[in-house]
Amino acid sequence: MAGKKPSEDFGRWFGSNLAGIFLQIQDIALKDIEEIRLRIERPLLILGHHRELFIDEQGRTVAAEKGYRVQREDVLQALERMTQSSLYAAEEEMKQGFITLPGGHRVGITGEAIMKQGEVQTLKHISALNIRLAKAVEGKAELILPRLLTKEGTLHHTLILSPPRAGKTTLLRDLIRRLSDGSPALNLPGQTVGVVDERRELAGMWQGVPAYNLGCRTDILDGCPKRMGINMLIRSMAPQVVAVDELGHPEDVEAVLDALRTGVKILSTAHAATMSEALRRPTLKALFEFGVFERVVVLSRRQGPGTVEEIIVLAPTDRVHKEMVRGDAL
Repeated sequence: MAGKKPSEDFGRWFGSNLAGIFLQIQDIALKDIEEIRLRIERPLLILGHHRELFIDEQGRTVAAEKGYRVQREDVLQALERMTQSSLYAAEEEMKQGFITLPGGHRVGITGEAIMKQGEVQTLKHISALNIRLAKAVEGKAELILPRLLTKEGTLHHTLILSPPRAGKTTLLRDLIRRLSDGSPALNLPGQTVGVVDERRELAGMWQGVPAYNLGCRTDILDGCPKRMGINMLIRSMAPQVVAVDELGHPEDVEAVLDALRTGVKILSTAHAATMSEALRRPTLKALFEFGVFERVVVLSRRQGPGTVEEIIVLAPTDRVHKEMVRGDAL
């Protein structure tokens, strides 16, 4: 917000107690915060790059037993602000265990699950919030994109694998932007990219306006399940590339296969620390067995989020060749 310090802008999601604490934090810059954990009757915990910090009422880093004890009111006030005082309107997202804030920040939620016919209907008696702060870091794509392009400058079907907090969404955003805008230096013409932003993290849409720059030729379908959104975009916007985050649902397989039949390129991410781990997940294993992906980028946090461990080239014969790259953080 104009005229406000970053800490004041950041504090708008919290009640007065927590907002006051964040105004006083000295030991870690707000821009370096990756997660904030609020657990009722447990100390306030902040996670940054390679470290976790327990924070007291004066915003100081302390031992866990001296940290500020999060109160039920702190959690409820934060949830009220994050849902704009309308928990009912956020129920559909909460059924999945999270809500998404403007800017693409995701808030994980735990509590008592209310079930009906084997399905989660909502959560009540909320016990904890995990605020994961989304960040736009441009320039990451430039280092690996040459390995993901054909000689003609088109994208190989690409999957980005990483464990949580290892930078896969950040890298996906930057790849989308670069593909959309094009790059003469890479012999890459700008391409129409369709983004199905099911979890509202990639674009950070707010009232139809994206918080992140995803390029000048990108169309975004916000909050729509991938199984429906991929086909909707192909029919309505004729993308050359379809980008989605976090493949994993069985219905994603058919949606991706349908997209391939139209000739579009697939760019996606999934949770897995290694290729062998990915092959143990039924949905991903099915996609590999169908020969969907031609390139797999494996990320880690070894040298910070976005460390490229390897780029795997999948040949049509299913022979896997690993092209090792330096383990540098992008």
